[in-house]
Amino acid sequence: MALPKKKTSKSKRNMRRSHDHLNIPGVSLCPQCDEPKQSHRVCGTCGYYKDREVLDTTV
Repeated sequence: MALPKKKTSKSKRNMRRSHDHLNIPGVSLCPQCDEPKQSHRVCGTCGYYKDREVLDTTV
């Protein structure tokens, strides 16, 4: 099994990990009810997506 010859420095380790962070999801306001919702998703409050009702939320 291969082993590293030298210790990886903190700088090299952190440069490798620079893209391992989490991204904040895009949030927009629903045009029907003005509640925050994720972009390109059905609104969980009113059930609308792109000016048409997709989910029935009257239950």
